[in-house]
Amino acid sequence: MREGPDIARIASLVGDPARANMLNALMGGTALTASELALEAGVSLPTASSHLSKLMEGGLLTLASQGRHRYYGLASAQVAVMIEAIIGVAEAVGPKRVRPGPRDAAMRVARVCYDHLAGEQAVAMLDRLFDRKLLLREDNEIRLSSSGVSHFSALGIDTHAKARRPVCRACLDWSVRRSHLAGTLGAAILDRIIAEKWARREKDSRAVVFSPTGRQEFKRVFLS
Repeated sequence: MREGPDIARIASLVGDPARANMLNALMGGTALTASELALEAGVSLPTASSHLSKLMEGGLLTLASQGRHRYYGLASAQVAVMIEAIIGVAEAVGPKRVRPGPRDAAMRVARVCYDHLAGEQAVAMLDRLFDRKLLLREDNEIRLSSSGVSHFSALGIDTHAKARRPVCRACLDWSVRRSHLAGTLGAAILDRIIAEKWARREKDSRAVVFSPTGRQEFKRVFLS
């Protein structure tokens, strides 16, 4: 047996079509019940429960109880980054299961990736933050500059790390095939966008739809 991480075990968990659909459904950042995930996967509830047990045992999901209900979610941002990267590879080299429709177009513009913004708008934002030197690249890492700390603090956006998560992290965007901003800062920016009602979450989708005014405000604050 080779030493090191057991890549094959994780790959087998993610590689099953039903489990892949469940994991993708959880990429929106919303916890879902077993019944909801069974619908997403297109399987019966008993079959879904078996799949969910395997994902739990593999450390890819968490389970929270609230009253009689049990909700599943991705175990960590690291799991979400892995899923997003796999989606990117599948988009680049894999066969397409369906012709992209209007929802796909909206997803490419802006969507939720676990707890942060993804899509064309998110990639453009990260580019601009680099251009303004509010964020700095160091090898494969991203960090806030001193001017970046001041800038986001003035906007009322928290720049502190939480729960062992980095403040800034590059996350490969499957639709643009370049990086967008993850980490606690990426999550705080998405929270701000939703709180200010610049955009709304599309029902039953990861798509984020900006209002005309919200698009202008987003451009003014993050793209100018």
